[in-house]
Amino acid sequence: MKMQESGENYLETILILKQEKGYVRSIDIAMKLEFSKPSVSRAMGLLRENGYITMDPREGWIELTSSGREIAEQIYERHQVISKWLMDLGVAEETAVADACRIEHVISRETFDRIKDHIAKASHQ
Repeated sequence: MKMQESGENYLETILILKQEKGYVRSIDIAMKLEFSKPSVSRAMGLLRENGYITMDPREGWIELTSSGREIAEQIYERHQVISKWLMDLGVAEETAVADACRIEHVISRETFDRIKDHIAKASHQ
């Protein structure tokens, strides 16, 4: 199933929050993304229904499933690599991060792999 960009953003945010705080709740996601709590609740329901997250019914803790983690890690890697690459090309950090956030969702695996290869070769010269 092809995931929408918004779903990828939610999964990436869950991964980042988990790394930063050690736990994730819907309110944390809403605050990080500056989205309304009802919007986040709806998205979490869809991600749960599709098997990308689990939610503790009593405490509301959100965890990535293995398939959710795989997508989140892939998007996060793309974000980090593309942001750094753009900054290395002289793009201002704020612009590079914003552009990487858009690019990371539409770039093909092949193109991303070639960018990584190019970066690796350039760093060894």
